[in-house]
Amino acid sequence: MKHPRKTSSPPAEAAATGRGVWTGQLRLALVSIPVQLISAVKTGARLSFHQIDETSHKRIRYEKVAPGIGPVDAKNIVKGFEISKGNYVLVTDADIDKVKLEARRTIDLIQFVDYGEIDPIYFEKPYFVVPDGKLALEAYAVLRDALRSARKMGLGQFVMRGREYVAALKPCGRGLMLETLRFSDEVRAAAPLFADISDEQADTELLEMAQDLIKRKTKKFEPGRFHDHYTEALRRLIEAKAKHVTPVDEGGADEAGERGNVVDLVAALRQSVQQNEAPKPKRGRRAG
Repeated sequence: MKHPRKTSSPPAEAAATGRGVWTGQLRLALVSIPVQLISAVKTGARLSFHQIDETSHKRIRYEKVAPGIGPVDAKNIVKGFEISKGNYVLVTDADIDKVKLEARRTIDLIQFVDYGEIDPIYFEKPYFVVPDGKLALEAYAVLRDALRSARKMGLGQFVMRGREYVAALKPCGRGLMLETLRFSDEVRAAAPLFADISDEQADTELLEMAQDLIKRKTKKFEPGRFHDHYTEALRRLIEAKAKHVTPVDEGGADEAGERGNVVDLVAALRQSVQQNEAPKPKRGRRAG
């Protein structure tokens, strides 16, 4: 008799870190799993600047003014939606409260789709989904393994911070990840932008060389291989200026600027393929 495979479960302590941006339940039919959402991306990795008065080194502040009236008291500022040039419908916080969605604390998984079925343009922001308490661990692991074995994503909707989202749930390592999706009216149609581009088959020779180049440069994705060189250079600049020294330029000349415009596509592709050829193993000498 075969025993059921024991599944590894993410530690319950992960849900108790206090970093959860949403707490609620994942629900599949009659099964409810208490979970927390934790943002999967870090903010503040890139630099931001303030506007400063060069003479006094004081930070620039902005005063709210109305044309022809001058400064406006904050208590007199309300929201307005422009319906025509210069004409607004005023909306108060009380008006908005009347249409606020109920903060539903449940993500109902109402549909399942294949991994590649959703166009990447619809994906918005990722969150790690962690079980909220030890009692949630078993059902959480069952849902994770079921999604993984079926190679499916679960879809549902939920409310977070006064806004409704479409959610796509999928396995992520030992746990689950949820990605919010854009609504269809938030995505611009691509067809008009590509209307002038021919869909005829490319030249056979060019196509074969391009395919060969892609094949040679295909390798496993390693996130750590890519760096934000611009932000790194800005940090060096700021550190150098703070120490009153001249920053060292570690970047080389722009390759595109050095080479100029590519005129002969065939020659450029052929040269690219040759540069990416794997080195041939050296032959050993035969014993005499």
